[in-house]
Amino acid sequence: MFKYKKIMSNKVKITLYTDGACSGNPGPGGFGSVLVYIDSQGIKHEKELSCGYKYVTNNQMELLAVIKGLEAIKKQAEVTVVSDSKYVCDAFNNNWIDGWVKKNWKNVKNPELWQHLLKAMNGHDVKFNWVKGHAGHPYNERCDALAVNAYKSGNLQDNIM
Repeated sequence: MFKYKKIMSNKVKITLYTDGACSGNPGPGGFGSVLVYIDSQGIKHEKELSCGYKYVTNNQMELLAVIKGLEAIKKQAEVTVVSDSKYVCDAFNNNWIDGWVKKNWKNVKNPELWQHLLKAMNGHDVKFNWVKGHAGHPYNERCDALAVNAYKSGNLQDNIM
């Protein structure tokens, strides 16, 4: 079984807020991620990430937001991913991911992104929390704005990986 919920208190704690957006599905899209870390002096640090792509799906952008956020973390950490994607959160919270791995990704859309996400999780203790989208959550709204601005920027990438 894939182990992703082990908690080790000696790791730094980071909250990773994520969102993906598309204009059409598929169509031009983008992701937005905000990493939030409070250091030992109580100082809050935030890092924003975003990028736009020419032809993607919303689920691809939701996954990429988590992947890019995790890849930006340089030390092993306890990471709480906060996402409005039931698809992403439920994959881990309902243990769908274990079945997908066991069945060698048969009938799973975007297996390369799921595999990349599992690789990005290595070394981190990750848990997933779902938040209702477009409901006023400040970081979810910020991630949405980053994602939308990324695909509206006109500076769009061809490939997501």
